[in-house]
Amino acid sequence: EDSLYYNLTRETARQIGKAGFAVITGGGGGLMEAANRGAAEAGAKSVGLNIELPKEQKPNKYQNISLHFRYFFCRKVMFLKYAHGFVVMPGGFGTMDEFFESLVLIQTLKQAYFPVVCMGKEYWQGLADWLDKIMMQKHHYIDPEDMHLFTLTDDPEEATQIIVDFHRQNGRGGLRLPSGIRDTDNGYQ
Repeated sequence: EDSLYYNLTRETARQIGKAGFAVITGGGGGLMEAANRGAAEAGAKSVGLNIELPKEQKPNKYQNISLHFRYFFCRKVMFLKYAHGFVVMPGGFGTMDEFFESLVLIQTLKQAYFPVVCMGKEYWQGLADWLDKIMMQKHHYIDPEDMHLFTLTDDPEEATQIIVDFHRQNGRGGLRLPSGIRDTDNGYQ
């Protein structure tokens, strides 16, 4: 709870919530909890898309909407279905999977563009450098414009402003979840 990334996540989610957006996370502990907590503190919708795992992933207490999934691919569809922007915090393979899935879908025009913001420059800089030097410059597997599909920052205000500005310019406001989505114990599977 006192870690740099926990506090950064909590503050970023709080600011995004105050800007009128719901915050959707994987619903577990750690940084997912921090994001749900920040959203709840801002009075915003705080959504957890929980996954059934053998030894972890209990829903955190800061969700006011909790949906349960058996399969990761179903959960990713829900992340993307309601996304107006992705704020990606430091994480493991699951985080990388969601990050790259969003970039691929935006790049291939299978998903309408939305901002992708990676919080924690120190954490993400090595990956950004590898994408630039190896994937783009050396092998030409991605195009120069693909490097503009995401932004690195350490500033919660900048992350929030990127999302707000995008939606102001594109005539879309904060996320309004359909009325049929509510807290449930048996959710979507």
